[in-house]
Amino acid sequence: MPVKGIKQVQQRTTALLTKIAGPITEKVMYEVMITGGAYSDAITPRDTSTLVNSRYIKITPISKGFVGKIGYAANYSQYVNDASGKLKGQPRANGKGNYWDPAGEQDFLRKGFERDGLEDIKATIERGYKI
Repeated sequence: MPVKGIKQVQQRTTALLTKIAGPITEKVMYEVMITGGAYSDAITPRDTSTLVNSRYIKITPISKGFVGKIGYAANYSQYVNDASGKLKGQPRANGKGNYWDPAGEQDFLRKGFERDGLEDIKATIERGYKI
């Protein structure tokens, strides 16, 4: 006795996998960037808020999926992110509080994703791929 509906199952499976590999993954990547970015924002050093307000997110399709990039348009952002932080807590020369205050940390972008936001990012991915 032949089994009926195999072709429809194959078509629906292909359609679902195409949807997961395309728009669903793109949406999940964007949500991950927003989540990690929010945690990074909380520990981004602020003086005039130019740095934190220059943050951007870019999702690029590649042959095997998507690449998410988060960055800052402010030309000095890498220097601030990579700074040693040895002046943390010391008074600034311009009289505007202390260096790295109020909650700024060096390497803030990585820490926002890998340390502070990791559990929320995992939950975002799990929720995004739930069928």
